[in-house]
Amino acid sequence: MLKKTALSLFVLSTLTLSLAHAQDFQVLKEITNKPTQLKEGPYKGNYYVPSTLQTISWGYLPNRDAKPVLSVPSGSTVTFDTVSHEGLLEDQGRDAEKYFQSKGVTADYVLDEAKKITGSDLAHDFHKDGPHIVTGPLEIRGAMPGDILKVEVIKIEPRVPYGVISNRHGKGTLVGEFPKTPQQKNASTAHPEHFGNVSVFTPIEKNANGNYEGVIKTESGPSIRFPLNPFMGLMGVASNTSEPVHSVPPAKHGGNMDINDLGDGSTVYYPVQVPGALFYTGDSHFAQGDGEVALTALEASARATFKFTLLKAGKDKIPGKSLSQPLGENSEFWITPGLDEDLDEAMKKSTREAIGFLNREYGIDEALAYAYLSAATDFEVSQVVDKTKGIHAKIRKADFREFSQD
Repeated sequence: MLKKTALSLFVLSTLTLSLAHAQDFQVLKEITNKPTQLKEGPYKGNYYVPSTLQTISWGYLPNRDAKPVLSVPSGSTVTFDTVSHEGLLEDQGRDAEKYFQSKGVTADYVLDEAKKITGSDLAHDFHKDGPHIVTGPLEIRGAMPGDILKVEVIKIEPRVPYGVISNRHGKGTLVGEFPKTPQQKNASTAHPEHFGNVSVFTPIEKNANGNYEGVIKTESGPSIRFPLNPFMGLMGVASNTSEPVHSVPPAKHGGNMDINDLGDGSTVYYPVQVPGALFYTGDSHFAQGDGEVALTALEASARATFKFTLLKAGKDKIPGKSLSQPLGENSEFWITPGLDEDLDEAMKKSTREAIGFLNREYGIDEALAYAYLSAATDFEVSQVVDKTKGIHAKIRKADFREFSQD
């Protein structure tokens, strides 16, 4: 009984990240330890931001008083090396090397940045602060409030061949039902099992078609295998406040929106709130279902490359002509988020945003736009676990092929 209880406490999987599975995976190690423009290598010409103790914050987003770690002109392509918080948090022992080695990961497959973060004295309160390791901010020269920052997601690349899916007490969709193991009062980094939280170590492996997939081994032996869809759960611009900005709830500055449609080839538009915009990113996901019901997705460290273009109000074409909150798009859809602590209100906000967008972008009467959305647009639950819940409309671009977009 004790063995089974220990298993359910922390899901100590017998799955080992063997070199047989990992040998064809190239760990994306830090290119250089300072923000700079790269002069050689596969990312030559890109600006680069690593995740060092000087370029990250833990649990909070940049505000208007944040100092940029790098300044770039509009039109720049920037590569960020990000570090996932999963495997680094206090209920996992705040010792990245020890945690991942307990799952069968060899030392050379644990990122040096993760080791340095958990081995540092960087303050982090597990119960009060957000969990996310946030990289940035990046200044876009000339950006001013009223402008729009266009962020094209060029490529999201896994840095390591594994991730973690977690469910924690008081969080997730089924609060009070899961986790089923009780939390003890003496929970600490010395005894992370006393938190009673569940973290599922999840390797990624190539399938017969040569594509990586997530692998969850069950107690009975067979594994669950699912496709990857890497994206950054957290992207945004600095909020116009001097107060600390918690990393968990998304808002009009973007942040932790967790929209799984915003991966490679997508674009997000952010209304600039402070001079320089001050873009940041983090919380990389290898895969996430709509809702993210347990609390986290398959979260793991990724290398993210973006192109930044500043759109000036009154000069450059802005989708929907004007924006008061982020707008997304990919090759198939326009994406209008709705954010609220109440899921019903989030749905209403997303619908209003969609109607307003169709009216401004295509000149469609609002009543007709409302009718169209009801007939032909899916509204998906982005996530219900980040205090502020999210729903986003997916407006199919092909339906407007008869409209001029000049």
